[in-house]
Amino acid sequence: MSLSNPQNGEAKPVWLRGAPGIFLLLWSLGFPVAVIGVRYAEPMTLLVLRFVCVLAVLVPLAFWLRPPLPVRGRDWADLAIVGFLIQAVYFGLCYVAFSFGASAGAVALIVSLQPIVVALLAPSVVGEAIGRRRWVGLILGLSGAVIVIAARSEVDGTSAIGVLCAVGALMGMCTATLYEKRFGRGHHPVTSNLVQYAVGLAATLPVALVLEGMAVTWSPALAGALAYLVIGNSLIAITLLLAMIRHGEASRVSALFYLVPPTAAVLAWILIGETMPPLAWAGMALAAAGVALASRPVNKGAGKEKSA
Repeated sequence: MSLSNPQNGEAKPVWLRGAPGIFLLLWSLGFPVAVIGVRYAEPMTLLVLRFVCVLAVLVPLAFWLRPPLPVRGRDWADLAIVGFLIQAVYFGLCYVAFSFGASAGAVALIVSLQPIVVALLAPSVVGEAIGRRRWVGLILGLSGAVIVIAARSEVDGTSAIGVLCAVGALMGMCTATLYEKRFGRGHHPVTSNLVQYAVGLAATLPVALVLEGMAVTWSPALAGALAYLVIGNSLIAITLLLAMIRHGEASRVSALFYLVPPTAAVLAWILIGETMPPLAWAGMALAAAGVALASRPVNKGAGKEKSA
């Protein structure tokens, strides 16, 4: 599949239409699955295992497909920077937050603030105008996410270190989103992922060896969690995320993250027994309405959206 950035009215690929829903499910499921994973391995060690497994798939695939490689040194650097921000900073700090007792819902709530940060920075960084309708949608989405997590009393049980780690993860993903939107190019997905996961492994392996000793308690639960984190989060969700960023506005792509907390809450309820009170369902509906409003395409014809 092509990940090229559409220019001059070039039509978007058909497969991209279903990408938001698939990405939402895969990304949200990663939160409760990661909570399970850190019960059996330290956070950086879990990431090292994940990266090794991903590269074990991608390296043979690259030799078989022989995808085109970046030509310029700057392209290699851009891939490496985005890979470090997403794989080492975002996922690393999320996993550390889980290891300090932060719940899947609390971390999902904090990182769901990404659309607000991106919306504030997008005009100056990537030249995107954020109109009034999208601001309303962003606020509604955030309000719904807050209701979901507050109703489940998740945030009060989160340690200060866990909160700080989640905030750091939020900033890492916001920076990666804006950087990818401004500097990202249409590289083959195998090439992009191979470079980025190699960078993630290089960044996390020394930490896991020195600070954690690579201690692992092997179990069927860890094997299942690792399998999902490799296939669902690493091989599919990240590719969809980068593709959506390249084909759409950064603020609209980031608006998907408002649906992550309620979706993660439902999945955590199913997988690890986190309760879901009735008020949370109302928050889910409010968050969904906000995302729908913020994600509607701007009419560039007669009815232009006024700038905030």
